[in-house]
Amino acid sequence: MGVSVSKGSGSRRRGRGRRESLRPMSEINVTPFVDVMLCLLIIFMVAAPLMTVGVPIDLPDTSAEALPSEDEEPLTVTLSPDGEVMIQTTAVPRADLVARLQAIAGERDTTRIFLRADGAIPYEDVMQIMGALNAGGFRQIGLVTDAGGPRLDGGGQ
Repeated sequence: MGVSVSKGSGSRRRGRGRRESLRPMSEINVTPFVDVMLCLLIIFMVAAPLMTVGVPIDLPDTSAEALPSEDEEPLTVTLSPDGEVMIQTTAVPRADLVARLQAIAGERDTTRIFLRADGAIPYEDVMQIMGALNAGGFRQIGLVTDAGGPRLDGGGQ
C-alpha cells in the first residue's frame, strides 16, 4: 500500500511529460559504434594474411620465432621452385642481382632483407643467393619459413 503525491493538476503533469519526451537524450549510445568496430576488426583479421608478398612457394617448416617488425617495408628476395630470383614481385636475372641490390641498398635505411626460398631448392642455390645479398650490401639476412615445423629438442611439433 503505497501513497503517491503529485504536485499540480493532472493537465500540467501531462504537459510536462510531453516536454520531457521532446528533450534530447544526454546519453551516448555506443552500441552502433561497437558493432562497426567489430565488423572492421573481422575484416582486417581476414584481409591481413592476404597482404603478404604474392610469389607462391612452399616454405620449409621450422619452430623458430618470428623476427621483430620494423618501420620500413621489408625487402624480400624470393627464390622460386624453378630457380627464378625475384625482388619483391619483380623477376631479376641472376647476373643483375648484385647491381640491383646495391642500388636498392643505397636508398634504404637498414641492411635487413628477407630471403624466401622454396623448400625444394638445393642448399647450394640458396647459399649463392645469400652471397649475392651480402655482396649487394645487405648484412642482416632473415630466412623466411612457415611456423609449426618439427622441433629438435624433443618437444614434438
